[in-house]
Amino acid sequence: MPLMFAVVMIIGMQLGFKLYENLKGKPRMALVKGSGFGQLQEVMSLVNSRYVDTIDNEALIQRMIEQTLQDLDPHSVYIPPSDMKEVNESLEGNFVGIGIEFSLVNDTIVVVTPLSGGPSEKLGIVAGDKIIEINDSLVAGIGITNKQVIGKLRGERGTMVKVGIQRNGNESLLDFTIRRDDIPLVSIDAAFMLDNKVGYIKINRFSATTYQEFMESLLKLKEQGMEKMIIDLRQNPGGYLNAAVSIADEMLDGDKLLVYTEGRTYKRKDYRAQPRREGKFESGDLVILIDEGSASASEILAGAVQDWDRGTLVGRRTFGKGLVQEQYDLSNGGGLRLTIARYYIPSGRSIQKPYENGYHAYEEELYTRLEDGELIGADTLEKKENRTDTIAYKTLKIGRTVYGGGGVSPDVFVPLDTTGLEKFTLRVRSLIPEFSYNHFSNHTNHFAAYSNIKTFKQNFQITPQLFEQFRAFIKKKVGFIDEKLMRQNETEFKNYIKAYIAKQIWKYEGFYSVAQDLDKTLQEGYRVITKQTAKMEAGRQ
Repeated sequence: MPLMFAVVMIIGMQLGFKLYENLKGKPRMALVKGSGFGQLQEVMSLVNSRYVDTIDNEALIQRMIEQTLQDLDPHSVYIPPSDMKEVNESLEGNFVGIGIEFSLVNDTIVVVTPLSGGPSEKLGIVAGDKIIEINDSLVAGIGITNKQVIGKLRGERGTMVKVGIQRNGNESLLDFTIRRDDIPLVSIDAAFMLDNKVGYIKINRFSATTYQEFMESLLKLKEQGMEKMIIDLRQNPGGYLNAAVSIADEMLDGDKLLVYTEGRTYKRKDYRAQPRREGKFESGDLVILIDEGSASASEILAGAVQDWDRGTLVGRRTFGKGLVQEQYDLSNGGGLRLTIARYYIPSGRSIQKPYENGYHAYEEELYTRLEDGELIGADTLEKKENRTDTIAYKTLKIGRTVYGGGGVSPDVFVPLDTTGLEKFTLRVRSLIPEFSYNHFSNHTNHFAAYSNIKTFKQNFQITPQLFEQFRAFIKKKVGFIDEKLMRQNETEFKNYIKAYIAKQIWKYEGFYSVAQDLDKTLQEGYRVITKQTAKMEAGRQ
């Protein structure tokens, strides 16, 4: 073990030196004399020639690299060549495929929705279609996985894939030959009006296309009369820093500091609002929804809004990721995402939560919040003052006390809902969309009568007969259900079945339009933004 630790440390040193050599605009750095490169070669040579068992050198090296980076901080990671394409796609905002969102229902690939403008939509593939064959090979009823489906449907741009589709009302399979093309990964799930003045925008990530998507949504809602806006950043893991900065600039005027980054070898860099151009939402009430899944770029946007007293944050304390990574290509086709700096929001606070106790303690910190009661009881100022991972700061306009060192805390706290569906296992909750998609695909003609979301919300009801089918479906899948809990949470189950059916027809806009009736955080955000008193006053109550 001491020998292995020594190897790990040496590899970490060499990785660092090689990275600095490849930085653009930076002087090349020679290996430091006596750095241990020779010892590394010597150790690996001895392992190869003398070790008792056969060694997979590539796997061993990868494991040592991963362990070395994990010991540095939780967000420096090695990306194997096999994962590079998928990792880059999530940030670049597109991939090459046939353009569908799918779900595995009863061991069958069901089209949840064809992506707008994609090749599948252009050919007439619709929500509820079941893919039975891919390139003349059976893919239904064989235990296929999500990863295997993606592997079969994605490919090089311009190549063809043949699918056999079962559609309700057709006895034989429908054959489609689809030309793979660039498919956008949309980062705005939904943008719609909650009433005649309040607009809602849900951002699921910050990619290269997020700012453009956000501006299109913002302008669309303003044309519909939006005067107040709710931005939903819950469960948004972050992404590109520049995307968050550009969106913040649309809501903050003047030459305001939005965020700055600084590291040991990385000089301070300020990101500021552009004073010569007027943002598209510099006035008007603003609420941002956050929770423990809001991280990185989400925290930059939320932190800038809070530090300048521009709006009200509603929800729960964010994840606490204040480390900046840059990604470097490696000679083997893989990549290294290395932490090079910390970012600081305008008040000067770092929101990075502590990681000195190791990787596993860092990963389990969210469970600790639940055990400590933070997620179900407001994280009061008194509690914060007794915590060692927080430092008090002042907001820049009003001078309210805010804290750094462990995420961004909301102005208005909404506890985690541990009642209702949370009492059911993840397996039971995951069966709601499966049942809904299956019901929709078998009754597509019935739902064609609903021309818009409003009509659907008002007129479509989950009948007692349909709910009984759902109850039987759950029992068949799980084997046993708590009948008392089912009765107690019947309203919630019905609402989410309805929401997932709406998603089939109107995508995420349909889902969130229906689900908002049970979304306590969104309801609280709406209450705050429609109150006549000042938002900051609402945040201090």
